[in-house]
Amino acid sequence: MELSANPFIDDLIRDRHTKRGFLDRPVALDMVRDILEVARYAPSSSNTQPWRCYVVTGEARKRVTTAAVAAFRAGPEKLEPEYAFFPQPLPDPYSTRFNTFRGQLGDAQGVHRSDKTGRMRDVERQFLFFDAPVGIIFTMDRCLERASFICYGCFLQNVMLAARGRGLDTCPQQIWSLQYPVLRAELGIPEDEMVIAGMSLGWADNRLAENRMTLHKVEVDDFTSFIDA
Repeated sequence: MELSANPFIDDLIRDRHTKRGFLDRPVALDMVRDILEVARYAPSSSNTQPWRCYVVTGEARKRVTTAAVAAFRAGPEKLEPEYAFFPQPLPDPYSTRFNTFRGQLGDAQGVHRSDKTGRMRDVERQFLFFDAPVGIIFTMDRCLERASFICYGCFLQNVMLAARGRGLDTCPQQIWSLQYPVLRAELGIPEDEMVIAGMSLGWADNRLAENRMTLHKVEVDDFTSFIDA
């Protein structure tokens, strides 16, 4: 017997969008715990479950963001990630998609690509968790290989979908990997853990233009080959 699709799940996936601005409205820690309780059921290779989370709120969040902004202002060129984000140079079609998105985001934020001061200000907002009341830092044992990043992607998607299902929004942020020295110092993250990403979590401020962007997604037939024989 064929089962019909669950429209709630499909709508939840389509409705999840990255948000870059949040309301000054608290999120109960019990709700964050519930989100992680659901997310932990993500698939992982041979059930290795490579994720570790540091949830920062209140004074801890303030301490981390203050130190991260200070490190960024002291010399953004000195900040290097724990792992490469993109190859250099980034080839097409990825570079075209990247540049299209950056232009669209800049337009929504009212910041032209030539406006270096404005661009720096908007990067700095990332290190404030975009004013979200909850920040999460994700780490992974550095002894693991790149295959565990696949598992981690499943876990992060679960976190974001579980949050959206509760009316919350998120912004996954690779950029927090640049701040691993600050995060180690402020959160006691050991050297054997690699900082994978951060995430802003809260109630989105959808008055902001950057929170209302519609992104082009590649059509199924453009990235899929159906092979029957």
